[in-house]
Amino acid sequence: MRIFGLVGLLLALVIVGLLVKKQFTTLAAPGLPPVPGATAAPGGTAKDQSQQIQQQYKQAIDAAMQQPRKMPDDN
Repeated sequence: MRIFGLVGLLLALVIVGLLVKKQFTTLAAPGLPPVPGATAAPGGTAKDQSQQIQQQYKQAIDAAMQQPRKMPDDN
């Protein structure tokens, strides 16, 4: 009876190992090739777009920080 438990445990370990190996090989595979005829996004490269979005967030946060806080009324 103990042998069946050990064999079952080893079998489960092998299955999990194969699934992990399969998952890592799919992650390492290159992405889809670009669609032929597709143009670049109208904002430049992804790096430029990322910097533009960061700048917009920074400006929005700065604008929010400049607004005065509402104080509760003292009754």
